Amino acid sequence: MYCVIYDGNCNLCVTLVRGLESVDQGAQFQYVPMQDSPTLARYGITPSDCEAGMILIDRQAPDRRWQGSAAAEEIGRLLPLGSPFVQAYRAMPGAKQMGDQVYAFVRDRRYELFGKRGDRYDSAYPLCDAQRCRPAAKNPL
Repeated sequence: MYCVIYDGNCNLCVTLVRGLESVDQGAQFQYVPMQDSPTLARYGITPSDCEAGMILIDRQAPDRRWQGSAAAEEIGRLLPLGSPFVQAYRAMPGAKQMGDQVYAFVRDRRYELFGKRGDRYDSAYPLCDAQRCRPAAKNPL
């Protein structure tokens, strides 16, 4: 099981999370918006950590983490049939470097390029653990 930490106010991020939710349906991934400071604090993640982009945490080994474009690649690798595509991407000369640059460009301009939501999106598959599992808030489409 993995935890995806995403910007719950970003239209692009929310669209991508919704797409991942529809494919995965909570089988491998649970989600926490970057704006959920109390939950992130349990993992030692600060708001400034989130500035470098989305974060993927391996819940079986919480010290195993990926961030930014590396998190996107790892999510892709974990999806059914995704590994060959990620391997091909990584094998192409210059693709990783370009991907990192594109990710950083979009990350730093995501609200300008895709807009900012008026309310935070809370996933239908929130982070659950032995201490708690909160139901997702109803979100308008």
